[in-house]
Amino acid sequence: MSMAGGFLGGAHDRLLPASIPFRFFLSAAGFQVLAWAALLVAAGEVPGFRGGTGPVLAAIHLLTLGVLAMTAIGASLQLFPVVTRRALTRHWPGHLVFALMLVGVSLLCWGMGAHRIAAMQLGAALTGTGLAGFALVTAGNLRGASAIPAVAAHGWLAMASLLVVAGLGVLLVWDFADGFLAGHGAIATLHLVLAIFGFMGLLAFGLSLVLIPMFALSRSLPKGPDWGQLALVALALVLVAASNLPGASWLFWPALAAGLGAAGLHLWLMATTMKRRMRKRLGLSFRLIRASWGLLVLGLLLIAAWGAGAPIPNAPALIVFVLLAGWLLTFLCGVLQRILPFLASMHAAGKSGLPPLLSDLAGEGPLNLHASCHFPALVLCAAGILLDQPMLIRLGAALGVVGAAGFAVFALRIAAKLRRTVPAG
Repeated sequence: MSMAGGFLGGAHDRLLPASIPFRFFLSAAGFQVLAWAALLVAAGEVPGFRGGTGPVLAAIHLLTLGVLAMTAIGASLQLFPVVTRRALTRHWPGHLVFALMLVGVSLLCWGMGAHRIAAMQLGAALTGTGLAGFALVTAGNLRGASAIPAVAAHGWLAMASLLVVAGLGVLLVWDFADGFLAGHGAIATLHLVLAIFGFMGLLAFGLSLVLIPMFALSRSLPKGPDWGQLALVALALVLVAASNLPGASWLFWPALAAGLGAAGLHLWLMATTMKRRMRKRLGLSFRLIRASWGLLVLGLLLIAAWGAGAPIPNAPALIVFVLLAGWLLTFLCGVLQRILPFLASMHAAGKSGLPPLLSDLAGEGPLNLHASCHFPALVLCAAGILLDQPMLIRLGAALGVVGAAGFAVFALRIAAKLRRTVPAG
């Protein structure tokens, strides 16, 4: 029996109003266009970027907060109640979190790009409050989620990481004005690592235990490795944090080994899902998802090579790009191609009794455009960073804008058709 079959029973009763998750998803689609556009503007500064305000920092946060966090919040607010079998009875927190995030991220990223400290501070405060509110809502829903203990544990640790990430982010923004932090660079690195691997990585690993088998129509995954990947990620995060202590830099290597072990277990679980699946034709979405798994491994290997002293030009910028735009963005775009029609069909089924065909909700043209631009954009931008060629980055970012626009059309088309079927809630 598939894992999905167990928790989908009665799932319609645990659906939020469609307007809540779709607001996050549509905003993420818009922010993706802005993130690629900001990278286009900042192309000349990207290869040697080592921190500081400006368009590069704005582009990073348009991606991390505007795209990745917005997607994660929308998906988690809807999917965790479904898989935990515990409906969210109050809807106002979702609306409040969205308002705080939309205004906060917009202000923060504008302030970063324009070097406006006051806007950054206000944006950071609003965004941090929104992230904390989301973490509290999710933690409350995960309490007592005995049906999916491993997935819930991933969620708990992701929320703990998120609170630390938000706190460090606010401190870093205030430090731009007052300079009170002794080790701004080290704290910024920890902030980035916890955001990539702690918050987003753990959510991706945990929800993949449910979503990938569901989309592939696969049997339940074996128990044990799911807890193993969680333990290894937790160990890696603790070791990374400890490596910032005086004389503890050697902990980088045990942390990396734990991270590689966690990635290895995760990929083994995903490969097992692929072998056991009943759905043979997985479509374009799984090309993105599979590519993201390979980009995760590439990112970790680049970290290892850089740590070993390999002469990789502009290694920090390249590593961050591969992990953020390569692994996480590619993965989320692939997953959203399934989640958006899936949620829309569930809401439509509740209204009319029969779910529409997924092919009726959105055509394939916008998604084909997205994929045909997204992958060349990744290659061109990575090559531009490695070769210190801003023109390649500009070409890649321009393709990224076009592809992101195609993805936004896909999301808007589904939302428009859903709106005609289901009244706004």
